[in-house]
Amino acid sequence: MPVSASGKLLTIGEVARRTGLAVSAIRYYDDEGLVSARRTSGGRRMFIRSDIRRLSFILIAQQMGFSLEEIRAQLKELPLERTPTKRDWERISRGFRAQLDARIGMLERLRDRLDGCIGCGCLSLQTCKLYNPDDRAARTGTGPRLVVQQSIERVED
Repeated sequence: MPVSASGKLLTIGEVARRTGLAVSAIRYYDDEGLVSARRTSGGRRMFIRSDIRRLSFILIAQQMGFSLEEIRAQLKELPLERTPTKRDWERISRGFRAQLDARIGMLERLRDRLDGCIGCGCLSLQTCKLYNPDDRAARTGTGPRLVVQQSIERVED
């Protein structure tokens, strides 16, 4: 059974205290292959210290809105049996960067377009970002494109 750099394996309770995750969540992530617990002869799950960082990454990525499948795809780039290096983390960071940049852009567009709408009371329908007479925007596709798309082309008569 490999051990952490400090030579000590951590119990699931110790990992839970360090990460703030529930023991049941850690078991779930282990069962899903997102971390890899070592088992004692009695079946207890033991973790290497670097699993704290992996679990913290999972928690942060979920809070940022990434699905477990997206997180799993990124974590496949990290080694399970050794502490990831700075280069390892940089590689998965690049994998999330494009998605984060796209989400940031969408949030900024949403903020900017709603600023002009929420307070106006639609007193100026010619400049309203959400005005869509006769549902003309339906011709260009589905979804809330008038607010979230990168470029908005007003649907004219």
